[in-house]
Amino acid sequence: MMIRTVIVDDEQLIRELLQDSLGQVPYIEVIRTCKNALELSRYLQTEPIDLLFMDVQMPGINGIRFLHTLEHPPMIIMVTAYEQYALQGFDLNVVDYILKPFSFERLLKACNRAQELFQLKTAKNTGTAPAPQYLFVNVEYTLVKIVIADILYVEGLKDYIKIHLSTASRPVVTRMTLKAIEEKLPRGSFARTHKSYLVALSKITVIKRDLVCLGNIEIPVSESCKEPLLQAVKQFENNR
Repeated sequence: MMIRTVIVDDEQLIRELLQDSLGQVPYIEVIRTCKNALELSRYLQTEPIDLLFMDVQMPGINGIRFLHTLEHPPMIIMVTAYEQYALQGFDLNVVDYILKPFSFERLLKACNRAQELFQLKTAKNTGTAPAPQYLFVNVEYTLVKIVIADILYVEGLKDYIKIHLSTASRPVVTRMTLKAIEEKLPRGSFARTHKSYLVALSKITVIKRDLVCLGNIEIPVSESCKEPLLQAVKQFENNR
């Protein structure tokens, strides 16, 4: 589901930079840009939005004061050159606070936070939490789509991971911890076999004393992961 997004900044260059950058984020849909809070206010009277990228210091009413006027504000990501407003922003429960100038990686991190919150709100409203079908990872300043059903296993390498896929001969390498991607994957579908390995339970073909096989691929199993792995496999089978 796309996140309907509006950008508000009195600097045209920043509006254009944000719009171009957000255009690379697959789940963000920029539906409007505004140069001040009053223009945004008129737009909000007729159009619902999910996410707002807003500057603080703007002509007329500033961003902080404007947010106080909203009875049901959307998710907010503040983008400003003034660090002193950060505390006020977090008091308003903003999703994130980005300082100018910002990198694409910093912007993407804020977007990911908004997406996680958006999914939680959607699940709460519908009463069910839809299982994710895919995720996007950053590879050399490019977002790469990973279909979760294609993942064989994930290998941790300090601050990087290798995502091994059934559909590709080479793994996808991205700057992320094993714990971080484990939290993004469907619960109950993957399990640790070792501090450096996370495997897809559906892809396991053989379980031995100190390793598991995914077809011809052998993955080590540490002593501490043996019992949790067996329990995860049993639970996975019971839920099928």
